[in-house]
Amino acid sequence: MKTDKGIVQFSYSARYFKLGRIDNTTGEIWFVLHGYGQMANYFLKKFDCISGDSICLIAPEGLSRFYLEGFYGKTGATWMTKEERETDIENYLHYLTTVYDKELSGIDRNNIRITFLGFSQGAATASRWALTNSMDLNRLILWAGIFPPDLNVEAGFDTFKNIEVLNIYGRNDAYLNNDVILEQKAISRKLNVETETIVFDGGHEIDSDTLVSLR
Repeated sequence: MKTDKGIVQFSYSARYFKLGRIDNTTGEIWFVLHGYGQMANYFLKKFDCISGDSICLIAPEGLSRFYLEGFYGKTGATWMTKEERETDIENYLHYLTTVYDKELSGIDRNNIRITFLGFSQGAATASRWALTNSMDLNRLILWAGIFPPDLNVEAGFDTFKNIEVLNIYGRNDAYLNNDVILEQKAISRKLNVETETIVFDGGHEIDSDTLVSLR
C-alpha cells in the first residue's frame, strides 16, 4: 500500500538564554545563533567578553536536540537536517521571530542597534531569518559560515542593501576551504551585497579579540 504523509500544527514550547537586560539604557541587542551540535547556554558564554550594561545578548537554541555520542552524556542541538528540511526552516523562523517579538515588545528601537550573529550552521539560519524582513535589523554577521546557496536572491536585494553584512572566519578553519569562500563571494554578488571580511588567526571558533573589536 502507498504510504501517505500527514502534517499537523500544534503549540510548542522552546527555551532561549539571555545575558543582560533590555531597558532604556540598552544600546545594543545581539541575537547569537549557535552552530551544529552546540547548546545555546554554553554558546552564550563565549560572549562574556562583550557583555555589559548597554548590551543584551540573546541566544536562541535549535529546536532539535540529540546526544553527541551514543545514547547518553553531552547533548547538542541543530537547526535543521535534510529530513523535512522546509518544515524545520519554517518552524525555526517562527520560533526566532517569536523570541524577537517577546523581547522587544514595547521597546523604542530607534536608539538600539540590533545584530544577528550566526556561527557555522547558525550563519545560514541567521541569513534566512534576516530575509523574513519582519524585524528591525542593523547588522548581520556570518561567522565561520556563509549565505545558504538556496537563499531567495530577489528578496535579498531589498533586505541586505539596508544592513551591514560581515563575513568572519579563522585563517585555519578546517570547514572553510577556498571553494567555500569562493561560493560565499559568488552568492554575495548575486545578492548584490557588499560584505566586509574579517580574518583572524585561529580555527572554527569564536575569537574573543575579534568579537571585542565589533563593539
